[in-house]
Amino acid sequence: MGDYFLPIMMVLALIAGIFSGYPVALLLAGIGILFSFFGGINIMFLGTVVNRIFSGTLSNWLLLAVPLFIFMGLMLDKSDAARKLLLSLERLFAGMRGGLAISVALLGIVMAASTGIVGASVVLLGVLALPVMLKQKYDKGLAAGLICASGTLGILIPPSIMLVLVGDILGISVGDLFLGAIFPGLLLGVLYIIYIIAIAFFFPHKAPAGVVDANDTRPLWFALACDLVAPVLLIMGVLGSIVLGIATPTEAAAIGAFGTMVIAAFSKQLTWSNIKYCVYETGKTTSMILWVAIGATCFSVIFKRIGGDAMVKDAVLSIASGPFMTLFIIMSIIFLLGFFLEWIEISYIALPLFAPIVLALDFGMNSSDTLVWFAILVAITLQTSFLTPPFGYALFYLKGIAPPSISMGDIYRSVTPFVCLQLLGLAAAFAFPDVVLWLPRLLLSSN
Repeated sequence: MGDYFLPIMMVLALIAGIFSGYPVALLLAGIGILFSFFGGINIMFLGTVVNRIFSGTLSNWLLLAVPLFIFMGLMLDKSDAARKLLLSLERLFAGMRGGLAISVALLGIVMAASTGIVGASVVLLGVLALPVMLKQKYDKGLAAGLICASGTLGILIPPSIMLVLVGDILGISVGDLFLGAIFPGLLLGVLYIIYIIAIAFFFPHKAPAGVVDANDTRPLWFALACDLVAPVLLIMGVLGSIVLGIATPTEAAAIGAFGTMVIAAFSKQLTWSNIKYCVYETGKTTSMILWVAIGATCFSVIFKRIGGDAMVKDAVLSIASGPFMTLFIIMSIIFLLGFFLEWIEISYIALPLFAPIVLALDFGMNSSDTLVWFAILVAITLQTSFLTPPFGYALFYLKGIAPPSISMGDIYRSVTPFVCLQLLGLAAAFAFPDVVLWLPRLLLSSN
């Protein structure tokens, strides 16, 4: 225990700082610098930290995809494509109990594959669907929980900002991660829909049948085809170009950003005010991510230097018995971290510590497959961090646009079943690695 006194104190200082409300990025950097002095680290070593920040973050070509994907999501949010698609899906399931809720879940999947921005997806779904669901006498808990959970699919289903950062941190192909995340993301969406159908069957008063929209006189098949064109073309342009090797993730993100501007132009939403809003929000979100990355790099480098990586390895291996139990403990730690830290901090701090441990374990697959599988398991786990109190960001996004009749307590309670469904999806990907690896192996072997 004495050998690990400084790493333990560093972790405790971080926990105390989080609850103080101090900005996490500055907290991570400050604790890292402070403990470099406590650990007697040569001041010149901090120069290597600066070099790591510059070469690994600020000059990283891959990370240019982050602001481009953010802009793509925000501009699609402004394009009015989601509203039109929701109306068509609502017509498709009109007259069916829980039909509107199923439409919201399907729209969440489409938006996730088109944007990758959790905040934009939750707010958009909340603005479009929540008033309608409440008007149709849906249970407010079911409505709120579904909107939060469907909005978080954007962090897993590609194009995902999380997967871009995770790929960079672990040094693996973002294209492989995108392929590996498709089935787990769709699995979660299917689980949400099954849950809705079950609620509608056993508790029909919580998910009543919807009403046919009499204002849309277009044939249903034509309306669906028209409203799906834009998202489908966007998905094909971004994901297709990466999978086929036509473009890098950064170049594909540029294609997506341009594509959403074209979609907005056709919808007559490419206005100066919308462009200014999207650029401003992109800059703000990107700055937040970069500052956290800088602070986390400083923290993790110092943490490793004072023996933190050895402490984590010894702690995990001392209570584990076999590779799968070790991985289970690691995922449990990441899940618990999600209650208090945002996914960005967890990615930059935890992944460099746990990845070497996972690579040293024998799961009967090569190191590349192991890292892809591990990364997707982490991504599914981190998805829960958006829903778990006290700092679940999706909960606060929804509260910001919800009517006064829905309290914060209602929202906290509403997400519990969906967190359980996410953990069920995680368990499936954990027990059956092919859920993650089948598609990357298939497409890579065919190339």
